[in-house]
Amino acid sequence: MPDVRGRVRGPAITAGVLLTLVLALPAPAGAAPAGAAPAAGAPRDGERIPTYDVVLTIGGDGVLHVRETITYDFDRAGEHGIVRSVRFRHGDRVYDVRDVRTSSSTGAPSRVRTTRFLNDVRISVGDRNRVVSGRQAYVIEYAVAWAFTPRPRHDEVVWDAIGTAWSVPIGNAAVRVEAPVPLRHATCRAGAPGATTRCLRDRDGPYAVDFIQRGLAPHEGMTIKVKLPKRAIAVQPPRYVPPRWTGGWTGTALLALSLMAVALLARRPALPGRAGAGLAAAGLLLVIADAGDDMAAHGAWAFSVGDRSLAGLALMIVGAGVMCARRIRDGAIGHRTVAGRTTVGRSRCEQIVPVSRLPR
Repeated sequence: MPDVRGRVRGPAITAGVLLTLVLALPAPAGAAPAGAAPAAGAPRDGERIPTYDVVLTIGGDGVLHVRETITYDFDRAGEHGIVRSVRFRHGDRVYDVRDVRTSSSTGAPSRVRTTRFLNDVRISVGDRNRVVSGRQAYVIEYAVAWAFTPRPRHDEVVWDAIGTAWSVPIGNAAVRVEAPVPLRHATCRAGAPGATTRCLRDRDGPYAVDFIQRGLAPHEGMTIKVKLPKRAIAVQPPRYVPPRWTGGWTGTALLALSLMAVALLARRPALPGRAGAGLAAAGLLLVIADAGDDMAAHGAWAFSVGDRSLAGLALMIVGAGVMCARRIRDGAIGHRTVAGRTTVGRSRCEQIVPVSRLPR
């Protein structure tokens, strides 16, 4: 009977290592620095957003305060609520989305749950145990720090006020920008990425500007760009959290020793295969624990390779070497008879532990 467990272990460990390396890669950079907003679940017939009003208030401390009023027409079958995804990471740059509050003027359940998923903060508004239908209104409020980008002659903020992830049409969208200083340079572009048009603009005094857009199709949004004079507000320096190497000599030495240990195992595989599986599993747990700290604080793309990750990779390498050495020694690479000839089956384990080095 073929050794099924032995055949599955190797690919499973390899997949775990590749998944860890993929998570360590930075997110691809794009054009707009912030904001996104998918609705909860796939849209049904008749679902739409009649009105979407956003107020962006620029504080003197450089914090952007956002208030969104979303009127949503649910299908007759109803939904549990909506989900607003706000971008908190764009490439290596991160934004601090905080102080999230929600309410509903129509009496719909407005309990809020926030989770971080990849580059977005997912704001779930509603109740899992209650379904709402018809027209409902939701208010979402939050603050965003580190949103401004310092330039040589001015400070600017670019904010995706609506997002392009709504899969339902938006009838009327309005974005109001308020600042503590006169707004001389404020623009708005509406539409899908790469095919935008200027929004309708209406000035309300020197300190506020209103942008209006009607008939937005699914996945079309409004991006606001504001430039303020230098020192008009206290701009906080942008924060960047790229994946990085934080390991010291301890973790690097353990990784080097693990490669040497594989060469020794090729000569004398003293440990049983189960011990190798245990070492590999312990190493994977170390890598997950090291990645979990960074990802919980700053998102999936903030993973740094520290000493725990290096130690975990070392254990995984040694564990894979032990299992491969045992499989080869115990006859996992067996003899097959084909048409009267005896041939030796080959395995990928030979790339780690050459058969010629094993004792007969």
